[in-house]
Amino acid sequence: MRVLIDTHIAIWSVLDDPKLSKTARDILLSSENEIYYSSASIWEITIKHMAHPETFLYSGYHLAKGCDENGFITLPVLNHHSFALETLKRPENAPRHNDPFDRIMLAQAKAEGMKFLTHDSLIPYYNEPFVILV
Repeated sequence: MRVLIDTHIAIWSVLDDPKLSKTARDILLSSENEIYYSSASIWEITIKHMAHPETFLYSGYHLAKGCDENGFITLPVLNHHSFALETLKRPENAPRHNDPFDRIMLAQAKAEGMKFLTHDSLIPYYNEPFVILV
């Protein structure tokens, strides 16, 4: 199975954080799975680190290095991923979701026929069958 991991899953994996659930660990460690991380995650973390270096100590460089060391594959953001954004729909009564990084990663997974591994409780409101909530 090809799996794109959300930013927080990538961070927790690289840091071996106990917040990473057993289910997520099993998916990440299975030799049957190809694990991808998005260049959007690197962009997101770089922005957060630059805005708050005193509290957000982890940089985009460190995340990319850790993901690469774990054998994860980089998925760059391509034009057809951006076009897939238009296919993402949410019910009108769903809680607001203002994270453009989450949306582009969800669109990437959809466009590439991948599963999207996340811990974000707002993602299932998109009602996409390829989302794995852990």
